Amino acid sequence: MPAPDRHHAVRVALSALCLLLATSLPGLALACEKTVRWANDPPYDMRGEDGKVHGATADLLREVLTRMGCQAIFVELPWARGLRNLEKGTLDILPGALVTPEREAFAYFSQPINRSPNVLFVNRRVAEHFAFDSLAQLSHSPFRLGIQIGVVYSSEYAALLKQADFQKRTVAITERRNGWQMIKAGRLDGMIADEVTGLLELQQLDLSADVVRSPLVVSEEPAAAAFSRKSTDPQFVSRFNQTLAKVIDDGTYVRLVQPHMPCPVSAAALGCLQAAGGLADQALPTPAQSSNTPGNDNTVISSLPDTSSAGQQ
Repeated sequence: MPAPDRHHAVRVALSALCLLLATSLPGLALACEKTVRWANDPPYDMRGEDGKVHGATADLLREVLTRMGCQAIFVELPWARGLRNLEKGTLDILPGALVTPEREAFAYFSQPINRSPNVLFVNRRVAEHFAFDSLAQLSHSPFRLGIQIGVVYSSEYAALLKQADFQKRTVAITERRNGWQMIKAGRLDGMIADEVTGLLELQQLDLSADVVRSPLVVSEEPAAAAFSRKSTDPQFVSRFNQTLAKVIDDGTYVRLVQPHMPCPVSAAALGCLQAAGGLADQALPTPAQSSNTPGNDNTVISSLPDTSSAGQQ
């Protein structure tokens, strides 16, 4: 009787083990890929001269995901559609979101990734007539507020939007840049925007003399990254938070974010060191000056244009 082929037995056992791993843990055989929403929104997201997506938020998300062994696939989407896709599970990550009870029903949220105040910008000609101490005061005035579809500027705003008096003072706009032009033309009195983004856009559109930052700070709530509950598990979000903390602690956060910002950046502040409202007198860089940060080669850009709103939070 021939002696048993021990090498053959070992090969059979290894093949069975590989088959078991492939069937029971299919995720191990696949690369980790996460779709990340972006839209042209300097200084946070913009297309660089190398054709890739860069910016304070884009570069940060790319770094964190790369350290986790994942590939960031940037998908260009308006904000409202990004929220819908996140809820459906066809988008994995939506950065720059405020946490709300409605969103927590379909999304997990990371630790804060950025702090920048949302402020009220107004037509310079009417600024002195509308000295608001709170957003709620708009309800009892003739002020016409431009709002972006699906954007939550603050917890107070979310509550006010459910009230009829406040709703009457709002005008839905599909694109923030169009809103600035409407303010200049007198069709709107003002609009809420991230302070840095608003000042940059007004400078780029040569509207800084027509539209000004008012003293009203609508929110200083930090923005986070939202993860679809249908495509992501809590363990992944926990790993993301752990990796984000390392990126902040080892100095990478400031190194990635600083080139895009018009102010000194602090990791502790998760954004500009300067107090809200202190940027208006500074000379702000244009996106072309801040879009050359070297990127990781694992970025794939997918563009899905739409006529819905683009924006933050």
